[in-house]
Amino acid sequence: MTEPIVARTRDELAEALSRGEQESAVVLTMGALHAGHRALIHAARDLVGTGGAVLVTIFVNPLQFGPGEDFERYPRPFGADLAVCAEEGVDLVFAPATEELYPLGDPQVTVAPGPLGAELEGAVRPGHFAGVLTVVAKLLNLTVPSYAVFGEKDYQQLVLVGRMVADLDLPYEIVGVPTVREADGLALSSRNRYLSADERAAAPVLGRALEAGAAAAAGGPDAVLAAARAELTGVELDYLELRGADLEPAPATGPARLLVAARAGTTRLIDNIAVDLP
Repeated sequence: MTEPIVARTRDELAEALSRGEQESAVVLTMGALHAGHRALIHAARDLVGTGGAVLVTIFVNPLQFGPGEDFERYPRPFGADLAVCAEEGVDLVFAPATEELYPLGDPQVTVAPGPLGAELEGAVRPGHFAGVLTVVAKLLNLTVPSYAVFGEKDYQQLVLVGRMVADLDLPYEIVGVPTVREADGLALSSRNRYLSADERAAAPVLGRALEAGAAAAAGGPDAVLAAARAELTGVELDYLELRGADLEPAPATGPARLLVAARAGTTRLIDNIAVDLP
């Protein structure tokens, strides 16, 4: 097991990147790495092979947290994260301080996410996706990868990052990786550690609701939503929506996406599933 190079500054990152010309893939994270992140790292390695470089960024981005959200208490177990990266054969970890990534303070110019950025998660968390896309653009331009790997659990983020790259002609290929789940169907998330025992017992209802919705696809969009809604007990629902594969309004037939957000206690959970409407 080889320890990854750790870069804390832009100069250290540039120096590390200058040592090789090989193909690279990056996994952008806020740390608190779990099995879902390991799956992203595996996908990154599969993309570039043993001769390529896998990069992981670890940065808790203040721009994407709203007032009253969990920026201050967001877990930051850097030593454990570094151990995960070493176990998974990561070549380079970029873990900048806030003032390193935002040397001029809060950026005056940010990436506007467009209409989709105000829907679903964006309706509940105003400004969230402007913060996400701004930091993603910065980190992609600093790490200059061939590929950037994102999990499908944050499906709206994945769609918006893909649209940003397409609209702004950024030279990076965005790759989505299926959601990793616990044995009882709960989507892995760094925020799951906030759940009490009772909340953790209630949380898998999100996954069950999505599975029920997908199984009802033969009955059409209304049946999908009804079947999912019938399962959603024991949590406080934020939204349950059926959309197209790119989060446009749901089609009558073809590929679609069922998305849910709910609170178990004070912890907010999101999940989604592909639905094929016959």
